[in-house]
Amino acid sequence: METASISILKKELQLIPPEKVIEHCIRLAKYKKENKELLSYLLFEAANEQAFIKQVQGEIDGQFENLNSSSIYLAKKTVRKVLKTTNKYIRFSEHKTTEIELLIYFCKKLRKSGLPISRSRILRNLYQRQFERINKVLKMLHEDLQFDYKDDVEMLKK
Repeated sequence: METASISILKKELQLIPPEKVIEHCIRLAKYKKENKELLSYLLFEAANEQAFIKQVQGEIDGQFENLNSSSIYLAKKTVRKVLKTTNKYIRFSEHKTTEIELLIYFCKKLRKSGLPISRSRILRNLYQRQFERINKVLKMLHEDLQFDYKDDVEMLKK
């Protein structure tokens, strides 16, 4: 079975009645947890992006609190898991400012975690990739917004 493209799916969805679209959405939500999370975001949290950011930051805090720093291997696994969660929530939101705020927050928490970022090649590369990603997204924003995030980005550079 070949998967239809997004444009074909969109055309088909426009042709079917709204009740059937609701049924399909519910079925998708039942099928996979991430679909359910995305639907919850779209229905309940997309209208208040700042509250969504605060909620995700709280989840990042919770995951960093459970960081097992006794072993660098376990710490790296936890950091990767936190980044995976952060990226999932970034995909939910289409706002570039949300992406920047969450990535900056992740990098700040990683630096404050006490992990030896400079001595661990994997952590250093992970941090560097996120920093580069922040700069890449920042260049897409309006100049005023770039200025707003300039201090945070400069602090991460050190």
